[in-house]
Amino acid sequence: MTTTLRPTEPLQREADGTRSRRYQVCVNSRPVGAVHLGTSPLFGDSVARILDLRIEEPDRRRGRGTVAALAAEEVVRGWGCDRIEASVPAEAEAALKVATALGYVVRNRHMEKPLGDTAPELPAGSRGRPMTSAEYGPWKELDTESFVRSWTERGVPEAEARTRALESNAQLLPDGLATADMLISVLEHEGTVVGTLWTGLRDGKAFVYKVESDARYRGKGHGRSLMLLAEAQGIASGLPTIRLNVFVGNTPAERLYESLGYETVTYHLYKSLL
Repeated sequence: MTTTLRPTEPLQREADGTRSRRYQVCVNSRPVGAVHLGTSPLFGDSVARILDLRIEEPDRRRGRGTVAALAAEEVVRGWGCDRIEASVPAEAEAALKVATALGYVVRNRHMEKPLGDTAPELPAGSRGRPMTSAEYGPWKELDTESFVRSWTERGVPEAEARTRALESNAQLLPDGLATADMLISVLEHEGTVVGTLWTGLRDGKAFVYKVESDARYRGKGHGRSLMLLAEAQGIASGLPTIRLNVFVGNTPAERLYESLGYETVTYHLYKSLL
């Protein structure tokens, strides 16, 4: 049997500069599913994304999805892409197995936790406060370098990661500390600054953009205090859920989030096409 992808629309040019196209998955010309491919708004035209891949129930568990994913890679190679990315919901265990078998690597994952009505209390001696203008400039420079390092360690070229870091800051914090729906805070313990926290509103949920303990004071529970502060801010804003991103391999952070009750909702994977 021959599995092919049949275009169902012309190549689309989106408002954000990305390309996309939808396809039928066909077995001997018989439609059995659909694929939606696009390029990345984050990393540009050389990075492809599998936006959707679905096989109809009667044709599942026959390897159709695997062959469709390989066919998708050939399509985006023709677009000139050298990397492909995909996001897989945590409950789609079969899809995650297929992706990893095809050489996709989990780079990061999104985790979530429902928020209650009562804000957690910080440990005695700890308090959160807004970041000052004097603190913002140095913090922003360090945040940019941290962003670049995190992505380059996971396969993204440095120039690409740096460009994305600068674009991300411009998009997310156009007005710096005064940006609407964003909070950048400092955690103090007994009067000493021990960490920083960046949270905001995203898709109707509280989102933790950046949490970092000062390296000089790590191992003293301040990371947990920062996360409790993030939850308290979300509850104060009346939000039902808090979400965060964690890179695979950041074991201390992964253990912290899991101990606080966060659960994985989405895996984000990538594969080199070179």
